Amino acid sequence: MADILTIGEILTEFVAGEIGQTFDRTGVFTGPYPSGAPAIFIDQAAKTGSSAMMVSKVGPDGFGRLNVDRLRADGVDVSRIATVPERTTGIAFVTYRADGGRSFIFTTKDSANAEIGRDDVTADLFEGAKYFHIAGCSIFNDEMIEVFRKAIGLALSRGVKISFDPNIRREVMDSDNVKDFVRYVVESCSIFLPGEDELGWITGIGDEREAAEHVLAHRAELVIVKRGSRGSRVYARGGSFDVAPYPVTETDPTGAGDCFAGTLVSLLNQGRTLEEAVRYASAAGAFCVTRRGPMEGTATLAELEAFMNGAAAHDGAC
Repeated sequence: MADILTIGEILTEFVAGEIGQTFDRTGVFTGPYPSGAPAIFIDQAAKTGSSAMMVSKVGPDGFGRLNVDRLRADGVDVSRIATVPERTTGIAFVTYRADGGRSFIFTTKDSANAEIGRDDVTADLFEGAKYFHIAGCSIFNDEMIEVFRKAIGLALSRGVKISFDPNIRREVMDSDNVKDFVRYVVESCSIFLPGEDELGWITGIGDEREAAEHVLAHRAELVIVKRGSRGSRVYARGGSFDVAPYPVTETDPTGAGDCFAGTLVSLLNQGRTLEEAVRYASAAGAFCVTRRGPMEGTATLAELEAFMNGAAAHDGAC
């Protein structure tokens, strides 16, 4: 199959044309843009040179074709993305606040994504795979929890490493079922990629280092705490180090974490050092936010290298 596998939602996104625009007033939105956290992740993994596959579902509509065509063009194996005749492709609308926050409306639960089920997870998906990635926002119903439980079991039984980006709203963790499952994933993953707030409230430990060491005491080899424009901190069993950010002018923050994760996993898969993989991942996250539309910010290694060289030249000129 593929070295890197993910399962989850495919969305088509429409973004507000102005900062401060709200959903309860008429305004202009631009799009459609290919989107969905696992879709952005796998697109970035493929564009940076790894064999990559996605399991998902779309509707028999233009939005579905838009997404599948983009993924295929960027090198993703789309053979396990099915079309559901009586469902539409998932849609997301996003607005931007002046403080940098965002608001979303999703149609995920009523879309083709809601048809993803345990029968879509088969053992052959994991034959020869090296990494299986879970995006926490894909835990959008009880069936998806069972999908991931089955997938995690198959991955672990075959020595496939699991990467987990929680990317999940805190209020969702009020569900005991979701809370228990998220903690199960944390204990099962090799690479944990939380934001700095997420690490604390998922583990229940306020001190960042202590929380990271708690996760590393299980199966995890890496805990990388993402801090947005302030870079990231890498915790491994041998110690920790900080990764400086690449300063950019932000256009659209959606997808930055997925591009970070996709680049990191892809380069580790290719045998790059941890330090090099994280440095490129940081560049990928920064590059992403300079483009409008979540998947418009995915980049090849050549594009990332040009971006990094440009940033270095700018720093040297200051």
